[in-house]
Amino acid sequence: MALKSDPGDDVEIPVENQEFMDDFFAQIEDIRGSIDKIDGSVADIKKLYSAILSAATSEQKTQDNLEALTDQIKKSANNARNKLKTIERQLESKTDERASADLRIRKSQHAILAKKFVEVMTKYNEAQMDFRDKSKGRIARQLEITGKATTDEELEEMLEGGNAAVFSAGIMESKINQQALNEIEARHKDIMRLESSIKELHDMFVDIAMLVENQGGMIDRIESNMDQSVGFVERAVADTKKAAKFQQEARRVSLELHMLIFPLVKINHLMANTLRLIMVPNDGKYLTH
Repeated sequence: MALKSDPGDDVEIPVENQEFMDDFFAQIEDIRGSIDKIDGSVADIKKLYSAILSAATSEQKTQDNLEALTDQIKKSANNARNKLKTIERQLESKTDERASADLRIRKSQHAILAKKFVEVMTKYNEAQMDFRDKSKGRIARQLEITGKATTDEELEEMLEGGNAAVFSAGIMESKINQQALNEIEARHKDIMRLESSIKELHDMFVDIAMLVENQGGMIDRIESNMDQSVGFVERAVADTKKAAKFQQEARRVSLELHMLIFPLVKINHLMANTLRLIMVPNDGKYLTH
């Protein structure tokens, strides 16, 4: 496919793989949309985590909303990961186009989105771990209040068992009140659900993180180019300000010169008129004083 630079011009400008590039940018927009969805869902999940932590036991509706958001993140993350991997395979197969402009565009777009994907998934993982730590802290406080103080290692062993019945049985040996037991069991269930979600996303996260690490050089170059572009813009703004200042100075000097020269011109004009009045011919003679 080719485009002409002008209807009356015979010179043609080739457009490389136009249809392929259109499809590529459609994939890029789809990936970006999935990443944006994840980012929005993470913000909503943080609010739900806060609501769960602020109550002794969370409402079923809150748990349902949390599960729906978790599923949405999983779906969007799988979509983004699969499309990024597809593009990666396509890029690896283009060994004969290393210098082509469209290949460089695809590589840079892929690297930027892969990095952005890892960043948003890291944000999600940090929110999960923060919720886990706070939930574990609530369990430790309840146990301490009821007289069954545990070390962090002991509590981790109880949580990592993964068996709710065994966990509850171990807690009930201390004969704590039912309300405290209910909260401890609720926190334990929250942690179990959370860890299940973390495990499901772990392989995906590692996969994309490795991809970004392998493309570290490409990402560094992109960021360097962006920094240089910012520098160019800042210098251009500074130069523009200087030019405006010089222009203002030039106008000021011009005005001052005008104010100085204008009276001199007026004086010169007045003197010329005076001389003409003095030296007026009278019957062929000039008047003199």
